Amino acid sequence: MLLLCASYSGYSQNLVRNPSFENFINCPVKLGNLELDVEDWKMPTIGSTDYFNGCSEAMGTPKNFNGQQLADFGVGYVGFYMFAPNDYREYIEANLISTLIKGEHYTISFYVSLAERSDFAVKEFGIRFSEFPVQVETSKVLSSMHFSKLKGDTSNQLEIKYSNFFSDEKEWIKLTKEFVANGTENYLIIGNFKNNKRTQKFQTKKKITKGSYYYLDMVSVYKKDSREAILTAEEQENYKIDSVHVFRDINFDFNRSIPRNSHQRELNSLVAYMKEHTTLNIAITGHTDNIGSNTFNKILSFKRAEEVAHFLINNGIDESRIAFSGLGSVKPIADNTTDAGRLLNRRVEFILKD
Repeated sequence: MLLLCASYSGYSQNLVRNPSFENFINCPVKLGNLELDVEDWKMPTIGSTDYFNGCSEAMGTPKNFNGQQLADFGVGYVGFYMFAPNDYREYIEANLISTLIKGEHYTISFYVSLAERSDFAVKEFGIRFSEFPVQVETSKVLSSMHFSKLKGDTSNQLEIKYSNFFSDEKEWIKLTKEFVANGTENYLIIGNFKNNKRTQKFQTKKKITKGSYYYLDMVSVYKKDSREAILTAEEQENYKIDSVHVFRDINFDFNRSIPRNSHQRELNSLVAYMKEHTTLNIAITGHTDNIGSNTFNKILSFKRAEEVAHFLINNGIDESRIAFSGLGSVKPIADNTTDAGRLLNRRVEFILKD
């Protein structure tokens, strides 16, 4: 669900240091060495989170011990177990640039992709904020019991849920969540805070790792400021029922289903509008340029529409109000003989219906 250290809205600062894991101390050469290799990131438990970087042969990108995944936001990303036998877990922890402001609205987002050697996919990712750094001597689940014994406020906890399971092994899937700050959030932890019994999972393969291992990249926390809210309100006035709307700030690189640029503000506007107008449904349609086979383009355009649908669902729009499809290259809006025209044709449209 886009860059690096810049905020998505264009007006707010990303409060996560080294958000795409590009700044490293050492080129990684072995597993479980996140704290010694990566700047600004820690492990809150003794679970051994991994760091991958294109500079390495042993811990490289795109190919590594658990699968193969391109790094869309540079050459580095992290990997950890969200589910494993005996409740084994791995996490990542970051110190935010500044304490979040009490009562203000923020958005957190990051990208995940399931490693090929996983035989389970999970349905939700957990997020915990803490006032002080967390260090617990366990390799198992970092549970509410652990947090209750820590110094300071650890009450702000979130979950990003998906209507299906995060099972895509090729594309990066954006996860995003809006929340209100308590005013004590200095540290951010991402992982699975539920034991195996409570974890919603789906078996995708058999007898490989008996676990669910995810690559993760591009973490962002930013404040939704008033200037963004004003622009959102202005954009909402332009919505017309039963009319085709093209997302203006969502474009795609060739053969990719993840947007090439920031699209947070425009989608936030749509989310707000649909929350205010609860009787409206939405039909989302993805499109491609004319390069490639019809079959491939149909699948690619579907994934582009699906990316937008997931954003709406993850931000509180009921999936029963959302339909999405892909038409491939059959309805161009620009000349496919030019790079600029093909870029415009790689688009997502939507229609609001009462």
